[in-house]
Amino acid sequence: MRQYFIDELSFLERDNLDSYLKRTLKAGPIGGVFWLEVPQDLLAPAQLEHPDCGPFYISVVLDSDDIRFEFLVRSSNNMHCSCIGWATPAQRQFVLDFVDNMLKEEIIQV
Repeated sequence: MRQYFIDELSFLERDNLDSYLKRTLKAGPIGGVFWLEVPQDLLAPAQLEHPDCGPFYISVVLDSDDIRFEFLVRSSNNMHCSCIGWATPAQRQFVLDFVDNMLKEEIIQV
């Protein structure tokens, strides 16, 4: 899986990130999983052609001492469709900007 991974989080850092994610993202189907919605203006052509499959999300998984942002753009309505695919360069930059902002706001040094 292509992903951005931050490990060796302290207990306090993990709790701060959990609080931040709960305030800013949609909760996923299981604990520790969140959905970062890809903005409409960053959708890839295949995603734009499939509006019924949207919204589109990046999965964020917070574990006991690490967090990962998967670079697979998923459909919220369809698990097997050609519009699901690896993040474009603009979508990857969107994720990295989100991570940078999150770490800055929560005062976490990595």
